Amino acid sequence: MSERTGSPGGRAAAPAPGPPPRRRDGFWGALDAAQRTTLRQVSRPRGFQPRTPLCYQGEESDHIMVIESGWAKVCSSTADGHEVVLAVRGPGDLVCESAVLGSRQRSATVTALSPIRALVVPAARFTGFLDAHPEVWLLVSGTFVRRLDDADRRLQAHVSARGAQRLALLLAQLAELSARHCPPAADGSVDIAPPLSQEELGSWMDASRETVARALNSLRRRGLVSTGWRKITVVDLPGLRAFAQGRQVD
Repeated sequence: MSERTGSPGGRAAAPAPGPPPRRRDGFWGALDAAQRTTLRQVSRPRGFQPRTPLCYQGEESDHIMVIESGWAKVCSSTADGHEVVLAVRGPGDLVCESAVLGSRQRSATVTALSPIRALVVPAARFTGFLDAHPEVWLLVSGTFVRRLDDADRRLQAHVSARGAQRLALLLAQLAELSARHCPPAADGSVDIAPPLSQEELGSWMDASRETVARALNSLRRRGLVSTGWRKITVVDLPGLRAFAQGRQVD
């Protein structure tokens, strides 16, 4: 006699559906519904126009932000006033947090690249939120680790790759980031979402604007990207990755 239980006819009952998987795209996407509700309750929404700073390098830390929509660049100024692009942040990302949690002045300026909607959370309320939700501390720690890994990859690329390869690596990473927020086109091409200029790309990869222009021309000739004003489309993402890694591209 069968020991299976469930529907008539001896068929096993379908297992009860479990909770939906938690999204991991950015800090906000990794929070559950209750955590998001709580964080909204201690925050205030604010909008920023392009080229508006969200926070300034060197200022005292009194708030953090979660980007709900839009894109921002993270920059650091050198002693001689030169601006270096360190990263971009987009929907779901936590910004301006390291100085708050480290009780120090801000080490970079975060500036809107496009219209941004963000949640602004006072420092004391954010640390209180973390104390009430200890598991979120792990998410914040994971964010720090991933950003350190990104910085290590940038340094390795600077040491080991030529200009066109460095740009290919950067564009491949930006395409993968962009595809998480906007699906690729039917032909597999991906529009780079953060509206970065050639000068900003050059600052990020430690190269001149002229080097970026030559590298883009090289990638276009290979059929890997297409370009327009402040717009770059990755036409062949697997090919771009292969080129960035020094592998032959047909």
